[in-house]
Amino acid sequence: MAEPYLLDGVVSEKASHSRPTPTGEVALLAKVQGAIARPVTVKAARGLSHFGEHSAGWFAAGLLGAALDKPRRREWVTAAFGVVGAHAASIAVKRVVRRPRPDDPSVQVLVGTPSRLSFPSSHATSTTAAAVVYSGLTGRNLVPALVPPMLASRLVLGVHYPTDVLAGAVLGGVVGGVVRRLMKRDKRSR
Repeated sequence: MAEPYLLDGVVSEKASHSRPTPTGEVALLAKVQGAIARPVTVKAARGLSHFGEHSAGWFAAGLLGAALDKPRRREWVTAAFGVVGAHAASIAVKRVVRRPRPDDPSVQVLVGTPSRLSFPSSHATSTTAAAVVYSGLTGRNLVPALVPPMLASRLVLGVHYPTDVLAGAVLGGVVGGVVRRLMKRDKRSR
């Protein structure tokens, strides 16, 4: 017996035996997409994806901070390069782990990616690192405002498993924390 399903806005018929029911992270990813992947959230997620690509947006934000906050220019530049370093660390881990991106009929991939490697999410890594180091410079905790939307965007776009974004956030938090400590140590030694 065939049952209807929705794919790209088109109702189709599928045989109940035509594909297995997704399990684990694939099932969770498909549920996230089904729950929040609406045109407005997909558009916002794509915007975040482009901003965070290769950590370019976060690097630019650090350079802007350096231009606007001349007394702490050195710290802003260090923070910006720390974000790029976090991104580079995620790429190194990806090349060791070599986990492929989600590839299941229940998950729609809604944005292009520079590679087929998934673990950890480089967007999650660089965003979390940026939130940590820029929080130290702005005196505001930016983590809750910046990190969850970027992590959710990677799931909405179907390009990462949940553990990819969580691992990326952890890696970014560690790198960001190290950079912040180094910046404090450098400031004390001057």
